[in-house]
Amino acid sequence: MEDQRGIGRNQKKGQSKEKMRKFFITFAIIILLIASTSIFLPQHPNSTKEISFLIEQGEGTNNIALHLQQEGLIPSALLFRLFVLTTGISGKLQAGSYIFSPALSPFEISRKLTQGDVTREYITIIEGWTIDDIASYLAKEDFATREDVLGYRDFEGYLFPETYHITRDMELGEIIELMLQTFQKKISSTWRKEIQEQGRTLSDIVILASILEKELQTLEDKKIAAGLLLKRLEIGMALQVDAAPITYERRGLPKMPIANPGLSSIEAAIYPTQNTYWYYLSTKEGETIFSKTLQEHNEARATHLR
Repeated sequence: MEDQRGIGRNQKKGQSKEKMRKFFITFAIIILLIASTSIFLPQHPNSTKEISFLIEQGEGTNNIALHLQQEGLIPSALLFRLFVLTTGISGKLQAGSYIFSPALSPFEISRKLTQGDVTREYITIIEGWTIDDIASYLAKEDFATREDVLGYRDFEGYLFPETYHITRDMELGEIIELMLQTFQKKISSTWRKEIQEQGRTLSDIVILASILEKELQTLEDKKIAAGLLLKRLEIGMALQVDAAPITYERRGLPKMPIANPGLSSIEAAIYPTQNTYWYYLSTKEGETIFSKTLQEHNEARATHLR
């Protein structure tokens, strides 16, 4: 009898375990169904609200999910974590600054996070800007302090003027590196070969181009002025350009670029126009007057700069 009672108790225990197992399986299936349904449904489909969302470097999935829930972007941090874990993307969520909307589903949010679809902004560096101009601009746009930017003064001339797509989480060094890389890409192999064949250096080209950028407007005028200034250099005559006062005191090119030139100024410095002029001036209207003699130049000054 004892054996039969023991067998009965074991059978009941086995049946109970089986029921529990079926219950947990059913519960898990229900949870997965709820998760799979809600993961594709936005919180507020018609919302036009935009929410800035920042993921710090090294931030874990738990914190990310919790913050998404707190911002009202997902219905459940637990279900979001379950989704990213079961799909194997939990380790692929990328740090950065994002713009999300409650009109996005948790699935769409997770996809943006794995693709690193971070918020991008524009900064525009103007041709002829100096490092001081860039420092003021980046400080005003709250990307860096003036002091930090001025620490990159040695790169004056090579911070290429361009409109850049950047993100709020980019370090200043990364922004500067982007400008330097753009400069290297813009100087074609053809130009580099031409500079070498002329027996000149890229440094001298950029210094001359920076003067042309500050002094003249059109490519044609820049090319003529480049030819004129190179003639002065050849005979040891002072350049005497207003944009670089040091050229009145010392002969030769300045030691460093005086600004960051654009492509037209660099092109003019590489391909100057041969001419018979020795002097030039710019009128208040932006026109360039070239002269062959000092007398002509003085007459032009008296006429146009009164």
